[in-house]
Amino acid sequence: MDILNNLAFGFSHALTMQNLMFCAIGCVVGTLVGLLPGLGPLATISLLLPLTYSIPTGGALIMLAGIYYGAQYGDSVSAITMKIPHASSIVACIDGYQMTLKGKTGLALFTAGISSFIGGTVAIVVLASLAPSLGEVALMFGPADYCSLMLLGFICVSFVTTGSLLNGLAMCLVGVLLGQIGTDVNTGQQRYTFDLPFLAEGVGLVSVALGCFGIAEITKNLDAREERSPFNGKIHLMPTWAEFKRIIPSALRGSVVGSFLGILPGGGPVIAQFAAYALDKKVSKYKDEIGSGAIEGVAGQAAADEAAARTSFIPLMSIGIPENPVMALMMAAFVIKGIQPGPNMISGHPDLFWGLVASMWVGNVFLVVLNVPLVRYWLSVFKIPYSVLFPAILFFCCIGTFSVNNNLDDIFITAAFGLLGYLFMRLDLDAAPLMLGFILGPMLEEYFRRAMLLSRGSFMTFVTRPISGGLLALIGVFVVWQLIAFFRSRGRGVPVVVAGSVPAQS
Repeated sequence: MDILNNLAFGFSHALTMQNLMFCAIGCVVGTLVGLLPGLGPLATISLLLPLTYSIPTGGALIMLAGIYYGAQYGDSVSAITMKIPHASSIVACIDGYQMTLKGKTGLALFTAGISSFIGGTVAIVVLASLAPSLGEVALMFGPADYCSLMLLGFICVSFVTTGSLLNGLAMCLVGVLLGQIGTDVNTGQQRYTFDLPFLAEGVGLVSVALGCFGIAEITKNLDAREERSPFNGKIHLMPTWAEFKRIIPSALRGSVVGSFLGILPGGGPVIAQFAAYALDKKVSKYKDEIGSGAIEGVAGQAAADEAAARTSFIPLMSIGIPENPVMALMMAAFVIKGIQPGPNMISGHPDLFWGLVASMWVGNVFLVVLNVPLVRYWLSVFKIPYSVLFPAILFFCCIGTFSVNNNLDDIFITAAFGLLGYLFMRLDLDAAPLMLGFILGPMLEEYFRRAMLLSRGSFMTFVTRPISGGLLALIGVFVVWQLIAFFRSRGRGVPVVVAGSVPAQS
């Protein structure tokens, strides 16, 4: 009953006309930011942060939060319709774009919208009921535990890849090596920079994602020398009952995965989408279809993406630790308003805490109304001739890349990865495992070094810690199971398809 009373108290603040207006502004701006290739909530919130000085405290925080989770809604649109992802919609390119090519763009966007609503709703329940205590779970994880968690994340390679497992592992290794480019924070040594100054700070995730997916797809379409027309005729927006029944289980699974990973530092929407996709490739009734345009491939990752965006507020507001750059900016907004996020926030500022939690569900409703009924308008982009559309897409990609660091060199890096991504396409190599390795590689190195320093070089810390030992045992079980499946398949003389991967298309 305390939770219901607290939520009622929160809605009494969130449903004022002023806070409703700021919530709507945040959702609209966030959706537009998600739609524009290359732009993201980090750049947008950083630009709007000075405005919080002149906006009431509750309204400012509600607006900035709306921009963050609103962008998670909007970024699926560009990924599904044009295969141009943001960091948190990389997996949406796999099945979402395949559905577009099959003329099911409306269904894919409806699936993403409804799944995001489900994921957001589940995460809000978690946030409201467990925020005072669940944030402490993150404190139980030490460097060794996070290192084992990252290793478990690499197991996702066999699920994310749409080609052979060997090719997927090779692409993942390439991603790990790309993630090492830049200056070593511990020694100050430059790695793989070839004495080029603009590589000293490393390669940005936005540049790699836009290049390997967006620019590469544009190059492929231009090379095809044919009019690009993903769908024709009537847009089938509403799913059939059979299709709707396929959405719900995947969305619920993704909601659980995203809600958990959103709490952990280093998790969040980027990792949650891969984990949810891997889970669906393993347990879904239609796992054989995932990778070639299945509803589950869109629903699970969309729900996980939105759920992780919501629960990432838990460590910030309950223990005062921002888990990603966007949460660091949100913490700055709290501090600007004279509020210190942490254990005393719930008791000291209950109106702000519960008002922000309640506003997230209000924003969820706004985003469903904004996205699902307006899907037909998003699809009108295909009425523009591709000869006119692709220069505009390239323009927004350049703006989005440049806006991250205000560095012109990032545009050239994006172009280079665009050519590399096009080469991968011609060689039937999937770029998704590369992105997984690029994201997890630096994180694995960081936590491994911390674990070694704390244990004074003893590898036993990975076994003696209960969480780390349990994760390593899980990895061992998975590897043994993979080997058994491999040898059984060879014994029968049938082609080996490991862990849900599907043969590459020639």
